[in-house]
Amino acid sequence: MMSVMDKRYEEALLFDFYGELLTERQKQIYQAVVMDDFSLGETAREYGITRQGVHDMIRRCGKILEGYEERLGLVSRFLRVKKKTEEIRGLTGDERVARLADEILEDL
Repeated sequence: MMSVMDKRYEEALLFDFYGELLTERQKQIYQAVVMDDFSLGETAREYGITRQGVHDMIRRCGKILEGYEERLGLVSRFLRVKKKTEEIRGLTGDERVARLADEILEDL
């Protein structure tokens, strides 16, 4: 079972990678609730819709973002490269290799 922290991390990654593919309104509402931790009520008042409307949009955006990941796999690829680079960083005693691994991790 996925912890709340794992779920938040996954949602943040999906939004970072694919958020620009949402409409402007979807981005704003998703970011307010998921990324900025606003309540449904606060977000509903801010955007002039119902709490249920906010809830539905969050669920719909989540499915859209997950659909992009299923088709494109950018987050999965990112996580694999990050893990392997961290492993290289941990295994090396060569300062140049360690520095390059650090640079790759920063670029990710």
